[in-house]
Amino acid sequence: MTVTYRLGIDIGGTFTDVMLTDNNGMVAATLKTPSVPSAPEQAILNAIEQLKAIPIDIEAVELFVHGTTLGVNTLIERNGATTGLLVTRGFRDVLEIRRLRLENTTNLYGDKPDPLVPRYLVKEIDERCLADGRIYRPLAADDLRQSVQELLAEGITAIAVSFLHSYHNPEHERQAVELIRKEFPGVFVCSSSEVWPQQREYERTLVTVMNAYIGSRMNGYFRKLEVGVKERGLHAQVLSTMSNGGIMTAQRAADEPVKTLLSGPASGVIGATHVARLAAINKVVTFDMGGTSVDVAVIDGEPAYSSENQIGDFPVIIPAVDVTAIGAGGGSIAWVDGAGVLKVGPRSAGADPGPACYGRGGMNPTTTDAYVHLGIIRPDRFLGGRMPLNEELAAAALKRLGARLGLDSKKTAQAILDVATANMYAQFTPLMARKGIDPRDFTLLAYGGAGPTHAFLLAREVGIRRVLVPPSPGTLCATGCVVADLRNDFVYTLYKTGQQLQEGELERIFKDLAERGHHWLETESSRGIELESTYMLYSADMRYEGQAFDIEVSIPSENLEANSVAKTADGTACFVQEAETRFHRQYEAIFGVSQPESSVSFVNLRATIVGVTRKADTMQIPDHNDLSHQPGHVPVTEARTINFDGVEMKAHIVRRSDLPTTEAWSGPVIIEEYDTTVFVPPGYSVKIDNLGNIIGEVEG
Repeated sequence: MTVTYRLGIDIGGTFTDVMLTDNNGMVAATLKTPSVPSAPEQAILNAIEQLKAIPIDIEAVELFVHGTTLGVNTLIERNGATTGLLVTRGFRDVLEIRRLRLENTTNLYGDKPDPLVPRYLVKEIDERCLADGRIYRPLAADDLRQSVQELLAEGITAIAVSFLHSYHNPEHERQAVELIRKEFPGVFVCSSSEVWPQQREYERTLVTVMNAYIGSRMNGYFRKLEVGVKERGLHAQVLSTMSNGGIMTAQRAADEPVKTLLSGPASGVIGATHVARLAAINKVVTFDMGGTSVDVAVIDGEPAYSSENQIGDFPVIIPAVDVTAIGAGGGSIAWVDGAGVLKVGPRSAGADPGPACYGRGGMNPTTTDAYVHLGIIRPDRFLGGRMPLNEELAAAALKRLGARLGLDSKKTAQAILDVATANMYAQFTPLMARKGIDPRDFTLLAYGGAGPTHAFLLAREVGIRRVLVPPSPGTLCATGCVVADLRNDFVYTLYKTGQQLQEGELERIFKDLAERGHHWLETESSRGIELESTYMLYSADMRYEGQAFDIEVSIPSENLEANSVAKTADGTACFVQEAETRFHRQYEAIFGVSQPESSVSFVNLRATIVGVTRKADTMQIPDHNDLSHQPGHVPVTEARTINFDGVEMKAHIVRRSDLPTTEAWSGPVIIEEYDTTVFVPPGYSVKIDNLGNIIGEVEG
């Protein structure tokens, strides 16, 4: 059988991770290469050249999926396109007024963030659509032309169009976009009805502005990437991961880049879900610690999703995998504040110059420098020896910081680890409480370049008894790219009570959303993506009439199909009644009370289509030196003196491939592999399971 490959690449803030698997699920290659912030596509091109040198037949790659942080970084760093905004006359201040909520209710002097589009670049257009979708005032084309010309004179290169009630009737937005694309072809333009047609004027307008703000830069990035990979012999369709954990073509991602903002963290959660499913572990808390940040998600059978996400200063209502940043990464800089207190993060040394031990000019100590100086990370084995570190530079940076704290370099390094862990604990514990889970019932699944190094420290702090480190943990986000499904979300704002609904209205809307989903899936899968199956997920945002906040209630697809014509004795549709019953039950589970006698409003109806891609039943990572399963094999180990918890101790050092499946090793143990270092402190023991996962458990 001809060998073909699947290539997953995740561009992180510090490193770009690569996972290449063959059509049998065997991992053909994994590697990490430094990211290139000034030209993100260059890291991918560098990785392809490294794969060709292995050698790998790049032309045999049948699937290429990648995730990038370019969009979210552009948004956070505010270096996107100069963007104009077109709104309905009388609503110029929609971005200024926002929701009139204080970010911190205990701080009465908090500043509101500056909008992405300043007020002088917001133009009011003479048009009006009513809340029921009727046209009250037609779109004035001449007014539109003049406004666009004025914006162009101000230097804008992108335009967002968001008219009142366009979620219900998008006709005016369609006319405006058509006119702009025809008469002003050099401008990137998008409308709210194209991006996300949901009621909530500020959030809908904001997400459209975000799309325009990052759109031209993402367009340029995807064009350069597609040209670059083809020049290097990779002819597979370029695909991009999405915030919801799915994938879509690069062409569509260039038009809807706002849907890729959280693609990197989402890819990691999808990869973690795949690993947990193979290991038959249902309850997992993911711990993704890279060079820049730590991301945490809860998987209870399936990952959780949210339509209430926050990126930088702004809320994003497009559904995404529910991932929370809780702390500092391996490159987070340690510093002393004005009161003489040690802090770690949030500023990161990034990929350039990176931690002091990288030897690229970084002068500030980081978490990575602390691990190197304490002997936990061996400098000459970092990235399999391909990127040796400089312990002397780490020690010098720690010594300078320690002088301000009155500590020597070793104690300063330990203090950095303690503060970093305390930062994580302070955010991790209330996060688990808000999600209503006891972390002691869950397994901590660690990945990212620094996740396995720090995971046991967090686990012992919060009381987690089991830690799982998957094969090739440093490239698990890239693995998530390889195993991700085609997935897209659709929404319809209804805002009617059960009594106001017409007969069969809910069913008709869900059917329309499903048809849109199947059309999208057919278009995307026609570009060479092999699907094994397809399914739909349905839900509704519901609330008691008069309340201001919604609860998303899942609606089983079989209920929708079975009750499409069924009615109760009084003529009420069974489907509506069952949806309301599910809402009452879920409301009581959250708040402890319910009001079955009250009217229930159906605010938004949602549908998600999933095209399941072909996946292997295992992840096999070959190691030609792996003798651990042969009878009589003695692991190749050594002992190294490390400093930890203020104590000098001997730690067993072992290659991951040498860990046996027949016995457990007690900490302190340091397990070295190409893409990370696993540190097991005293109090935990570890062994390898039959899938190659490292399983660590509390002793005693």
